[in-house]
Amino acid sequence: MSAPVLVVMTRWPASGRCKRRLARSLGPSAAARIQARLISHTLTVAQSLAQHGQLHLHIAISGAGRRARRRWLCSLPEATISEQGRGDLGNRMRREVLRARSAHPGAPVMLIGTDLPDLSPRDLIRAIELLQNSPLVLGPSRDGGYWLMGLGAAPAGAPRWPFHSIPWGSEQVFHLTWERACRRGLTPALLDARNDIDRIEDLEAWMA
Repeated sequence: MSAPVLVVMTRWPASGRCKRRLARSLGPSAAARIQARLISHTLTVAQSLAQHGQLHLHIAISGAGRRARRRWLCSLPEATISEQGRGDLGNRMRREVLRARSAHPGAPVMLIGTDLPDLSPRDLIRAIELLQNSPLVLGPSRDGGYWLMGLGAAPAGAPRWPFHSIPWGSEQVFHLTWERACRRGLTPALLDARNDIDRIEDLEAWMA
């Protein structure tokens, strides 16, 4: 199996541009600092695997200009980077799958956010292992969404059903994705559940 592409979906960690639910409680500057720490942790984990050829790292970012993206990329020689572009989360995720499969035909694709302070290399290695035998891998999050989606090796292109008409940000995301997969004869392989950092109460375990 070709090394998978890991797409890290994130926002530029600038005050007022990220973590808006946290910003309502902590203020925009504190929320941006938390976002920066989460991004740094996620990319450190991903880089450790990219450096050993276990995955191709791509960062899909929103809220950053071309110069900022170029400066950032200088510190990430293992990565490629792009602007997420317009549309809801589903459209942006599908666009990144298409981009990844264009650059690495036939490779599995994993999508992940940057809200996981306890993410470890082992989590991503496990996802890669599951993708060897499953066309779909999901990492459920305790808020009803998922923290990772992995799509197995396939020709160029991306299915529409995991990305369209999903109520993103709701407690139904994981359930609807699972249900749609099963209707198509796919039983997703599951990773361990994780807790995203989206609200002030999510910070308690992280800051303990």
